[in-house]
Amino acid sequence: MSEAKTPTPTPPGDTYKGWVFKWTNYIKGYQRRWFVLSNGLLSYYRTQAEMGHTCRGTINLATATITVDDACNFVISNGGAQTYHLKASCEVERQRWITALELAKAKAVRMQAESDDSGDDFPSSSPRITQGGGSQNSEVQSALRTLSNKVEDLSTCNDLISKHGSALQRSLAELDGLRLTGEAGDKIRQVTERATLFRITSNAMINACRDFLTLAQTHSKRWQKALQAEREQRVRLEETLEQLAKQHNHLERAFRGAAQANASPDNKGAAGPGKGEASDEDDDNEFFDAMEEAPEFITVPADPQFHKSVSFPLPLNEEPLAMNQESPSQELVPLKKRRTRIPDKPNYSLNLWSIMKNCIGKELSKIPMPVNFNEPISMLQRLSEDLEYHELLDKAAKCQNSLEQMCYVAAFAVSAYSTTVYRTGKPFNPLLGETYELDRKRESGYRSLCEQVSHHPPAAAHHAISDRGWTLRQEITVASKFRGKYLSIMPLGTIHAVFEKSNNHYTWKKVNTTVHNIIVGKLWIDQSGEIDVVNHTTGDRCHLKFAPYSYFSRDVARKVTGVVMDKDGKAHYVLSGTWDEKMEFSKVMQSSRGGENGTEGKQKTVYQTLKARELWRRNPLPDGAETMYYFTALALTLNEPEEGVAPTDSRRRPDQRLMEEGRWDEANAEKQRLEEKQRTARREREREAASQRTSTVDEDSVTDPSLKGAPHDSYLALWFERCEDPITGEEIHIYKGGYWEAKERGSWESCPNIF
Repeated sequence: MSEAKTPTPTPPGDTYKGWVFKWTNYIKGYQRRWFVLSNGLLSYYRTQAEMGHTCRGTINLATATITVDDACNFVISNGGAQTYHLKASCEVERQRWITALELAKAKAVRMQAESDDSGDDFPSSSPRITQGGGSQNSEVQSALRTLSNKVEDLSTCNDLISKHGSALQRSLAELDGLRLTGEAGDKIRQVTERATLFRITSNAMINACRDFLTLAQTHSKRWQKALQAEREQRVRLEETLEQLAKQHNHLERAFRGAAQANASPDNKGAAGPGKGEASDEDDDNEFFDAMEEAPEFITVPADPQFHKSVSFPLPLNEEPLAMNQESPSQELVPLKKRRTRIPDKPNYSLNLWSIMKNCIGKELSKIPMPVNFNEPISMLQRLSEDLEYHELLDKAAKCQNSLEQMCYVAAFAVSAYSTTVYRTGKPFNPLLGETYELDRKRESGYRSLCEQVSHHPPAAAHHAISDRGWTLRQEITVASKFRGKYLSIMPLGTIHAVFEKSNNHYTWKKVNTTVHNIIVGKLWIDQSGEIDVVNHTTGDRCHLKFAPYSYFSRDVARKVTGVVMDKDGKAHYVLSGTWDEKMEFSKVMQSSRGGENGTEGKQKTVYQTLKARELWRRNPLPDGAETMYYFTALALTLNEPEEGVAPTDSRRRPDQRLMEEGRWDEANAEKQRLEEKQRTARREREREAASQRTSTVDEDSVTDPSLKGAPHDSYLALWFERCEDPITGEEIHIYKGGYWEAKERGSWESCPNIF
């Protein structure tokens, strides 16, 4: 029997291999086998050549026990199922294996415990995004785990040294008690072997200490550099803040000086403050005018004679123009009880700047984002939220006066923004072909359908029809740009509202949305811009202005003002309020030209109006809305599972459902899978379109207009068809019918498999 080859010592925890004799049976006895120790597993092979294909056996050291029989023999067992009786060539060789096995077992037990702990806290195996986000935090955590493992190795080596040191001391004590007989030589050899074992273990501990020291020094330098960079950045931020404070102070003094200079001529020779001084009231007024854009018009109370001689026109249902009265939809008892809660939002923090810093100036719809930025509804469901205050359109449909109807339509256009005041989360980008239905026909009299009709640029078509005499349709393309300090969202597209009884056709566009404090501070949303609501049947028009937030403004925040005019430009109603709370209207009794606007030299119009009355008021948020993404009562029901919806409906989207359930890691993984599936489908369509164009010899012979001069991606929407809008002349998608009939039949064969 040949002697086992001594394995080459390796650092603790690394792969350890070599020849060891293994007991097979009473006939063959001990047989020479090649053993490999790696990752807490001890495997053996007949020869080294078998390592690539045939493993004769493996035992997990995490649950195994290691015992020593005599000078060369040792046993490894995992409780009876597997037991290896092994024999080394000498005691030194045996101790090398024992040391390596003990270290590997300690590491395997520690890794198993860490795996159990992490499994309890985070069931998903995908990486989580934590505070401080990105690779830097992961690198620090990895370094700490490595250092901790080295400390555990040192502790294990220390235990082994103590064990071997005690054995050496016992041998030396026995040597001292012996006389110079024949046994002296044996004891001396035993002491020598013990000393050798002690030296081997000590060397292993020294190597572990050296590795620990090297890692500590390396990461210490990195941490010092990172700390220095943070200090320098803090100094730069402090200098920038100081400079901004000085500029702010300078501007404030300049404005106050200008206000005082403008007020001085008015006070000459007049009773009041001394020469060269303006009163506090005048100073405040001048400062206010200098700091913000002057209003386009001024409203003043009308003469009392108008209040006595003129009464307000009322809708057909004889209700005043106010939303605090009971609407017809509230008289209907819902046939289905809708949910009023969703799972609370998990408290997962995220470093927004770590991701957004690479997106400056880019189109965000083309940049993949983790679900940590999202709220658990899609953009199609967000479009359906425009119907939150559908009662305004119900009342508008009953109006006989087109100008009065315009007030309702304008209030409806403003009410669509009331749901966004606290909603800083981003809705899911719909997949191409994704749909969403909102069937409230039995409860509120309307049905709504949305479909994602284009992916680049992303465009969604929306069609809603009500039994109460109105139809709403729109195709919205959302463009977004990250500007460094804020995020601009620009909705592109026209909204149409058509009333059957009067045949009035209204159109308007959406204003821009700005998300502030992207870098530092609490996120907040502002709406700004102008909207022209136009009645293409009568020529009536309502001009709405959303005032942007101004630090220097003394006016109410989120202010909206508007004037309803007929086709000749005569004002009939003045609208005022805020887009997040309420809108009021005042009937114009008389108008005239007033003072000049100092910034542009134009005269402002002065409207004499009757007392303002409430036109619309925002519904209160549900209890606990702050833990449910600030969803409204309608938004809480949008993603509620329903039977019979199309297989492409947003309610069936798996990543969105996982996020709603609080399983964000799984949602991120599922989101990546869906996006890759969508890219694969798009490439397949492009290949088919390219091959079809190549096989066409004469392009004039192509009868299908979708193929003639078509782009590479020849996708066609399922429920909407592309055509020219007869009102605006835009190329849009209009509902072609068939969806609700397919739902009644339960026939969804034409729907693509997108999830």
